[in-house]
Amino acid sequence: MAVVVDRAAHVQHRQAVAGRAVRRALIHAVILFGAVFMVVPFAWMVGASIKYPDEIFTYPPTWIPRSIRYENWVEAWNAVSWARYFFNSAVMAVSITAGHLVLCSLAAYGFARTRFPGRDALFMCFLATLMVPGQVLLIPQFIMMRWFGWVDTYWALILPSIGSAYGTFLLRQFFLTIPYELEDAARIDGCTRLQILYRIIVPLSVPAMTTLAVFSFMGAWNAFIWPLIVTTSEPMFTVQLGLSTFRGAYGNNDWGRMMAATCFITLPVIGAFLVGQRQFIEGITTTGMKG
Repeated sequence: MAVVVDRAAHVQHRQAVAGRAVRRALIHAVILFGAVFMVVPFAWMVGASIKYPDEIFTYPPTWIPRSIRYENWVEAWNAVSWARYFFNSAVMAVSITAGHLVLCSLAAYGFARTRFPGRDALFMCFLATLMVPGQVLLIPQFIMMRWFGWVDTYWALILPSIGSAYGTFLLRQFFLTIPYELEDAARIDGCTRLQILYRIIVPLSVPAMTTLAVFSFMGAWNAFIWPLIVTTSEPMFTVQLGLSTFRGAYGNNDWGRMMAATCFITLPVIGAFLVGQRQFIEGITTTGMKG
């Protein structure tokens, strides 16, 4: 009888192991399909940037060009003032990212670690701003920039986006997971709230801060509508406006140079993600585990 029971348990165990292996294989297959689906457009973009025009749209497509045309990159770079556009975008993206890290951490600490009347109601109102479409704010923000005389300046590019309700929510959820005992010990040692924030809370929140930094940098770097509205001279153009200018100058048929220019402006975003990849993934997986 015991032998029969042991054999049945062994068979059941093998079936469970086989089931887990099948599920794991299916999950990996779905992930692999998604990865290929996401990578193929980038691979085509890079390949098209070094091809001759008559090879770009051949069917079936050739992933490795028969002959490499590096001149697409050189000619695309020399076509417009990319150095100036990159500088403007870098100033805008870095400033907005720094503003999000500072202001969102302050607001998130207030909502997560302090108690005051109406805190939760105020936080709900704060989150409600996420439901307001950005397009609704374009005209009021432009009028404000014109009143201040900041149209076609870095102030107009940076200040309207210096805060983030989403960033505050992200950091607030992460701050809630940090033990209160650490804050109590720091308060006994004589630390002020700002010292607690920047000496204890922020160092322990590097994954969430990195996640916010990556999101903020990508959003600012890829912004198009707002820079188009508040910039009136070419020296203040960002890379996205520069790409639009480049396309207007060379038309819609010069896809080799167009893809080379697209590679230019994509590299900083990919680099920012690769630098903070591990912290970014950790921040995404751990944020919000405690409400």
